[in-house]
Amino acid sequence: MSITEKNVTDFAQETKHVNIKKHPQNDRMYHIDIKEAALDSFFDKVKQVEVQELEYVPYMRFIAANALQEVLGEGFTKTVQSILMDRRTGGFTIGLNEERKNTDEFVLFSTALTHLIGECNFDAMSGKYYARFTVKHTDASDSYLRQAYRLFTMHTDGTFVGDQTDWLLMMKMHEENAVGGESRLLHLDDWAELDHYANHPFAQKEILYKSPASKNVSEEINRKTFFLHNGEPCICFIDQFANPASIAEAKYLRDMSASLEADKSVTELNLPVGHLVMVNNLFWLHGRAAFEENKDLDRELLRQRGRFQE
Repeated sequence: MSITEKNVTDFAQETKHVNIKKHPQNDRMYHIDIKEAALDSFFDKVKQVEVQELEYVPYMRFIAANALQEVLGEGFTKTVQSILMDRRTGGFTIGLNEERKNTDEFVLFSTALTHLIGECNFDAMSGKYYARFTVKHTDASDSYLRQAYRLFTMHTDGTFVGDQTDWLLMMKMHEENAVGGESRLLHLDDWAELDHYANHPFAQKEILYKSPASKNVSEEINRKTFFLHNGEPCICFIDQFANPASIAEAKYLRDMSASLEADKSVTELNLPVGHLVMVNNLFWLHGRAAFEENKDLDRELLRQRGRFQE
């Protein structure tokens, strides 16, 4: 039994508030159900905390995290940290009751959760520690993030900023008239061609990353596509913002991206409104399937990303 499995088992025996099981779509991940009474208790504890206060007063994010820990216990914190850091897993989903529609509660809960894990990076696109963005029928942006009818290809976050980006949280805030658009996930160790691309001559070649104007990031940064963490290969890649220096480098990145997209282990995740997915950004790639065309399409997602506690 791994440390993570032991933590999950031990916590399951000590708690009445949480149920943790293997995710039905991907057995590397877990799905966490929190009992409604526990959620009510958490939201009662933070009922005086406004979202604007979370944005303006950084320590209030940890106060929210403490409220969640008081309700669920330190065993919950230890368990979710263990899941995310464990190379064999590294991801989970959590769903709030479908009757909860208040998106301020979604921000409060997701913030409390992430600050049990670590600190959030500043999100320059929104000017906050988190971002909320919509996907609609039409789009005039300068990246694929909001383009509904095309595949948003597999990538990791934080490629074009200097901040360490260990983990990523995405939460579905709102959705109407949406068919398709599933979150696509791939664990690096399940990728059939990992060895080929991680051991390629260009795997350790630094690639220049530059972001478009909408990201509000002026810096340019050089990143190796593959690097080692705890002796295991990890990846840093997004096709949109990579600026290779040669035809050969471009072909390497193009072929690698095509291999990731075609891999049989890609999971198209079912994520209802009020549910979130959190993954280790070092060895999980993510993307989004295309939506079916609908002029009334309307989806909003929340994103937080950051680093583990030291």
